[in-house]
Amino acid sequence: MSRFLRAALLLLLLASCGGGKANFTAPRELDNACAIVRERPQYLRAMQATERKWGIPVNVQMASIHQESKFIGNAQTPHRWALGVIPMGRQSTAYGYSQALNGTWEEYLKDQGGRRKRDDIRDATDFMGWYMDGSARRLGISKEDAENQYLAYHEGRSGFTRQSYLDKPWLVEVAKKVGARSEMYRAQLAGCGR
Repeated sequence: MSRFLRAALLLLLLASCGGGKANFTAPRELDNACAIVRERPQYLRAMQATERKWGIPVNVQMASIHQESKFIGNAQTPHRWALGVIPMGRQSTAYGYSQALNGTWEEYLKDQGGRRKRDDIRDATDFMGWYMDGSARRLGISKEDAENQYLAYHEGRSGFTRQSYLDKPWLVEVAKKVGARSEMYRAQLAGCGR
C-alpha cells in the first residue's frame, strides 16, 4: 500500500471519530430552557434522572450549570501567568459541566462508586444532585433554593456555614443571578411542556 493511501486512510479514520463533540460547545440559546432541551435532549434526560434520584429540580441544576460552565462539557478555569507570559497552571482544578474540584469529585466517587467523568452530562448532574442533597441535609438549604444552594456549592459547606460569601459581594450578586435564572428556567420549562 502506498504511503499516500495509508496517510489518506488514517486521516479518514481520524475524521470519522468525530472531531468536535457537541457537549464541548454551548447550546445556541442559553437564555431559553426550551431551546436548550430541544437542542440537547440528553441534558433534560440527565437532569430528570438527577431530580428523581436526589430531588434537585431541573431548573436549579440548569441555572447552576449555566453559571459554572455555560453547558460546556470540558470547561476549565483560565491559566495563571507569571510576568504575563509564563504559564503557571490553572486557577483551580475545576473541570466539566459542574466545575467540580478534584477533591470534591474524588469524595463523590468514593461515596457513589463507579467510573464517572466530569465531562459527561449524566455524571455531572448526578454530582450536583449528590452535593446539593448533602447541603440540604446538612445545612437545611431547600432543594428549590438555587441562590443558597449555589453559595454552598461555590464556597463549600463549611464556607457557607461561616458565611464566607459575605466578604465577596460579587459572589452574592452571582448567586442572586443564579436564583433569578432558576426561576426563569422553571417558568420556561413549564411553558414548553416539561
